[in-house]
Amino acid sequence: MGAAVAGWTVAAVLLQVAGLSLFLYGFFPVKPTLRGFSGPESYRVPSCGPVSAGEQKPALPPDQRRSLYRELSEMPPVYDRLVLMVIDGLPAEFVLGKGGKPPSKELMESMPYTQSLLTGCQAAGYHAKAAPPTVTMPRLKAMVSGAIGGFLDVAFNFNTQAFLEDNLLDQLHMIGHKLVMLGDETWIKLFPTLFARQDGVSSFYVRDTVEVDFNVSRHLEFELAAKDWSVLVLHYLGLDHVGHIGGRRSVLMTQKMKEMDEVIRRVHDASLQDNLERTLLVVVSDHGMTEGGNHGGSSYEETDSLALFVGHSVERPHCSPYNQNEALQVDLAPTLALLFGVPIPKNNIGVLLPEVLNSLTDDQKLRTLELNSWQILRLLQAQMPAFCLEDCINSEGGLGIVVHPESIEKEFCHLLSKAFVSHQSSRLHQGSNFKSAEAQYVGTAVENYYGFLRYASEWLSHRATDKPFYLLISAILLMTMSCLFLMGAVSRLFKGQSLSQTDQLSESYLEQRWHLDEVFILTGIFLYVISLGSSSFVEEEQYTWNFLTSTLYLIFLIKTVQSMLKGSNSKLVHGAEEKSFDGNNFLCATSYELTPGKRDGYKLCTVLIVLVAGRVIRAWHQGGINWVHFPDISKLLAQADSCIVKSLQTISVLAVVALYSVSLMLLRARSKVVIGVWLSHISCGLLVLLHIWENQINTSLPINHSTTSITRLFYAIASVSISATVLASPWIFPIYSTEAKPASSTDSNLVKDIDSHGISDSVFLTGITYTVFWCLLQLLLQQPINAIPLLLIFLQTVSSVVHFSLDKTLHKQWVQTHGIMGVVSFY
Repeated sequence: MGAAVAGWTVAAVLLQVAGLSLFLYGFFPVKPTLRGFSGPESYRVPSCGPVSAGEQKPALPPDQRRSLYRELSEMPPVYDRLVLMVIDGLPAEFVLGKGGKPPSKELMESMPYTQSLLTGCQAAGYHAKAAPPTVTMPRLKAMVSGAIGGFLDVAFNFNTQAFLEDNLLDQLHMIGHKLVMLGDETWIKLFPTLFARQDGVSSFYVRDTVEVDFNVSRHLEFELAAKDWSVLVLHYLGLDHVGHIGGRRSVLMTQKMKEMDEVIRRVHDASLQDNLERTLLVVVSDHGMTEGGNHGGSSYEETDSLALFVGHSVERPHCSPYNQNEALQVDLAPTLALLFGVPIPKNNIGVLLPEVLNSLTDDQKLRTLELNSWQILRLLQAQMPAFCLEDCINSEGGLGIVVHPESIEKEFCHLLSKAFVSHQSSRLHQGSNFKSAEAQYVGTAVENYYGFLRYASEWLSHRATDKPFYLLISAILLMTMSCLFLMGAVSRLFKGQSLSQTDQLSESYLEQRWHLDEVFILTGIFLYVISLGSSSFVEEEQYTWNFLTSTLYLIFLIKTVQSMLKGSNSKLVHGAEEKSFDGNNFLCATSYELTPGKRDGYKLCTVLIVLVAGRVIRAWHQGGINWVHFPDISKLLAQADSCIVKSLQTISVLAVVALYSVSLMLLRARSKVVIGVWLSHISCGLLVLLHIWENQINTSLPINHSTTSITRLFYAIASVSISATVLASPWIFPIYSTEAKPASSTDSNLVKDIDSHGISDSVFLTGITYTVFWCLLQLLLQQPINAIPLLLIFLQTVSSVVHFSLDKTLHKQWVQTHGIMGVVSFY
């Protein structure tokens, strides 16, 4: 039987590994990219055949490379200096309005100088749609490379690595531009050797809304007066932190927008005094934010980012500043590349922004669109090797004949040939006496170019993000087979084994194959996995967990009441309970003191605590997207006096520490290590209370040096305490019994049995220590208004452990595990 079990187990593991590998490959598709950096070949017509990796000749000096690019592009750079100002998390509708309507009066008064530039037709603004995931690092990559990242970038966002693909900043550096960066240190991690001067700030402390921006602005006077840089990157994090703390409608939002407006004024005034004709100011945001101030998903509020251009090439006599001009965030890369005379990055899928090219002649505009089309064409050839430009030029579609393409290649040929033919026609009529006819040909060529570019950009975007569902389905089937094989191995393992007396009692009570809670858990897992295929369900995932957890504990409540009605007089159940309470958990010290009636009462109370606490948490925040505007407890408290919020936060800290103290007392372990761990929690609780009472609690708070010191001290105490608990708990609770027994009836050698009680207590002490430190850390860093939900989550966790410890025969172990995981995952 051992060989059969081993075979089933090996097969299950291999199938699980294969299924997981296929799933990861399908869910995180590897997008085809072109290697190397664009060079002089970018200004030549793409040839048929494999796309080269770039120029293999020795690198030219920066001055020669700049002159070569200018000669091949057939037009001079429009600008010499670039100020790229990133306002993290700024929704475009805060500046440009929404649906053709201007923003609210309060928002317009928050940025008066920026609004004057828009109404004076000195700036052009776009609602630049950001592709999900809407977190900082992949959005910065998209802006400088024009390429779309994947959801795998969410993980890399917390551990950013150097960006090695073709991008705008490297292209500018290669022609001799000197770059300076001030702000979010993500830029330094992406480009560690690129900046001549840099001062990075960390985005870790989301409570910091003041110093994180002051550390950027303090260099402005020096940098704006300096003449040695060509590209200045400013990345302000404060507004994003305001959103995380207080949401879109935080009382600090308008104040922060006024601060950003003042920075825009200072930069623009400096460029006017210097030479406006050669300096371009670009104000962008990496993403937007929801009503609650969060981001990362694909809702309109999260993807609505800003792209604002201030320079002579966007000035025009008449304009409608609040028209809903829409673009893609990736359109920034090709637009800036051609304005500054460098090749478009190889993997760009963006399209030139027309309103930014007003200062160019008609011939120059068509040349920029031609270069953009050639670059996109090379990317298409990498995706479709059979796609050839020469075949497209000879296509009949370019003669204006309406055709019905039979394939995607023919559709691209049809659109591209129309653009090239109309461009050639405009050249033939250039300089003619009929200006209206010349303008008509130019307009037709521009329209045809944009028709091809937008269609190709959309296709490439879907190509980069679409997931092969056949791989995902195959992976799920393999992992399902793995679970079945593992269940077969487990059944073979336990088949024929003799049960001890205690196991027989527990087994006889749980003799039914399936119980209601077990069926519900398996059904819930199946439905939850299916729901992950819908983005709407993913965005509202907290409601799925709320339903599953509440229903599961309602079933636990029914089973508890049924057990109470049966009475503790049943010898079978009563005997199993007494056996299970022989010190097997943290309540072992008091199990013998509990009468059956009290024990049943405690079981009922613990389930009710979980259900009531879950309902309060559910009503505290209307999360997600569809219900965020509904009233909830947090919105009411936001309008209440700050003393109420401070009192609730203080009560939460004291309650968490008190619950932990009670848990340690129930262990009846009085070792120095346990007392030291308890004192460390008291110290951390006092630090959190000190932070609460040192600061005024409104909807948000700027961080200061005192808060930073408190946080560092908290981390130091928590790290030492958790490490000491993990290392010392096996000695506090011995894992071997004190009495030695013979190994067998015929063996005189004495061996010590493993004491499961000690292992259980050791694991509980480590788990509860880590959980309490996590709660206290969240109480220190989270919004004050979230203090009560954190307390309730901790209370739910402790109540769940107590409930399952009071009666191990009522639920199987895997059901207990899912119950506790459901409570934690719900948050």
